Amino acid sequence: SFAHESGIHQDGVLKHKLTYEIMDAQSIGLNNNQIVLGKHSGRNAFRTRLQELGFEVSETELNKAFLRFKEVADKKKEITDWDLEAIVNDETQQIPELFRIELVQVSCGNHARPTATVTIRTPDGEELTDAAIGTGPVDAVYKAINRVVNVPNELIEFSVQSVTAGIDAIGEVTIRLRHEGKVYSGHSANTDIITASAHAYVGALNRLYSALQQWEEKSAVAK
Repeated sequence: SFAHESGIHQDGVLKHKLTYEIMDAQSIGLNNNQIVLGKHSGRNAFRTRLQELGFEVSETELNKAFLRFKEVADKKKEITDWDLEAIVNDETQQIPELFRIELVQVSCGNHARPTATVTIRTPDGEELTDAAIGTGPVDAVYKAINRVVNVPNELIEFSVQSVTAGIDAIGEVTIRLRHEGKVYSGHSANTDIITASAHAYVGALNRLYSALQQWEEKSAVAK
């Protein structure tokens, strides 16, 4: 295997790739040695992977992102590139609260179709309410939110992780949305998974909507 996760070992590979390798990965058809980030990974491996992914961060931003990375790595064995993107975005970009959830209500049961009603405050300060039916409560909430926000997107990841133990455990929801090749993330923690899911989704939509606004402003200036 050409994947490396141990901290000191990983740092050695980055400084001199022949330190711990007898065979070159490229010699057997692999593109390159894969650095798998985990809880033993150090700042050097973290910084290198961010650079490979195209992120340019200041030393202060790197420190903040690395601390968050360590927190996530304590909960997950391996950190994916999507995780890294979410970490960097969360720690280096302030989420503009363009859309804000005012109300989330869900109705579901054995013989009922999951239905969600949401009220969202728009960037103009207007409160809009809509409802939708979904395959499950979270799906219904997201469909209702999409009816209000009306920003095209593709949901590519939805994950829930228990942060605390017990029946009243806090669940942390992480969302990844894709729009025109770019990924936007959002996350939220709450004892109510439906509420956390709604806030995480709107957080990702706010990032997406903000990016679209910036693109429109740049296009207007270019003209």
